[in-house]
Formats: sequence, structure tokens, C-alpha cells
Amino acid sequence: MVLYFILELREGLYSLTRSIGIMQPYFLPYIGYFQLIASVDEFIIYDNIKYTKKGWINRNRLLQKGKGVAFTLPLLKASDSLNVVDRRLAEAYDRKKLLNKIRGYYSNAPHYASVFPLVERIVAYDDNNLFRYIYNSVVEICTYLSITTDITVSSEVDIDQNLKSQDRVLALCKARGALTYINPSGGMDLYHPRAFQMEGMQLKFIKSHPLEYEQFGAKFVPWLSIVDVLMFNSQSKVEDMVINGYELA
Repeated sequence: MVLYFILELREGLYSLTRSIGIMQPYFLPYIGYFQLIASVDEFIIYDNIKYTKKGWINRNRLLQKGKGVAFTLPLLKASDSLNVVDRRLAEAYDRKKLLNKIRGYYSNAPHYASVFPLVERIVAYDDNNLFRYIYNSVVEICTYLSITTDITVSSEVDIDQNLKSQDRVLALCKARGALTYINPSGGMDLYHPRAFQMEGMQLKFIKSHPLEYEQFGAKFVPWLSIVDVLMFNSQSKVEDMVINGYELA
């Protein structure tokens, strides 16, 4: 009976501090994405959100000869109204070509030998559904960086899925028992603390510390894919960047 009470108390205390982050899926995103995941108790990743051509869902940047160059996962042509989970990679997507490109960019990087097998597993993943392909990459990198945050797919949460923007975020947080919602600092204009307070929640923003590291002895190129960070920094160093490289406000 006493043990049951202690477990119940612990569960109650956990729920009182429960924090949630919510983001679109991005393929091999910058380190701040993983800092957000690591900073919360539960991370919700949108699958039932509209795919946007001009966004970064299926593209990112890598380092080539001292410059940031973009790469894109090609998609089958489809209606612009489809959600990410309804989009598919193009049959012409050449996984080996992308891997060869990454190999060419980073084969001389200090941590290439330990990181390339991870990249290879991610790129070679055998699923042409855009969301599942990206979701697998997020889980793979979280595992590599010892991030143990629970990851939930948005369509699996019992809310009115027709809600938009802040209303949708509030509904997801309430459904998952959150008392704190953490969002990247770039979204300060999208969310209003009062709206969260009225629902018994706190709104916080995560801001990454300035980040710079050696890139083949050339001028540092910021805001590249997590792949770049991993290639030039040890696994333990990146884990420290993820855990300690940000502030909450």
C-alpha cells in the first residue's frame, strides 16, 4: 500500500513537470531541432500537416568546399493540399547518389568513420513514404545521441485534427497532460503566453547558444545539417551540445 502511494506520488509529480515540444518533420535538420527534443519530456512530430514546397521538410544544407550547399529529397508529383504523411519519395530518388555526395563532402572530416555508417542507415532506409522516411531519421539520430525523449506522432493524439496553429498546439498539449510547452525562439510571434496560461500551461522558448567549430580550417559556415555537426565533433561533444547548448526563457 505504501509502495503504491509512493509510485502514485511520483507519477503525479512527473505530470506536474511534464513538458512538450511539437515540430514538423525535417530531414537531417540543424542541431537546434535535437536540442528541442532533448529539452522536453515528450516530442510530438506532425505527420498530418500540409507539405510546403518552400519549407525545409525534405531539404537541407551540407558543407562543400567551404560553402553551404542544398540537397533535396525528390518527391512524386502530387496535389499541394496533401499532408506530409501522404507524400512519397520519387522513384528516381537515388540513395546511392546522395550517399556518394555526402562521402565526397566529408570523407576527410575527423569523425567521418564513425558517423557515415549512421548516415548510410538513414539514407538507405527502405520506405518511400516521406513521413516515415524522415521519422526514422529522427529516431536514428536521437538514439545515436542518447536522447531518450518519448516521440509521438501527431495523428495518434485524440484531438480535433482540423484545428490550426496555436489552437492545435494547445489541444495537443492538453491531450498529453502538459504543463509546459517549449517552442523554438523563432516562433515567439506565433504563440501568446496568455492563451497557455488560461489553459493552466506555461509557454517557454528555446534558444540555441552560438555554435562554431572547426570545418577543414576554413571560415565557419553556420546552420548546416546535423550531419555537419557530427562529422566535425565527437559523439560525446555533440551530446553535450544538445544537452547544454541552449537556454529556456
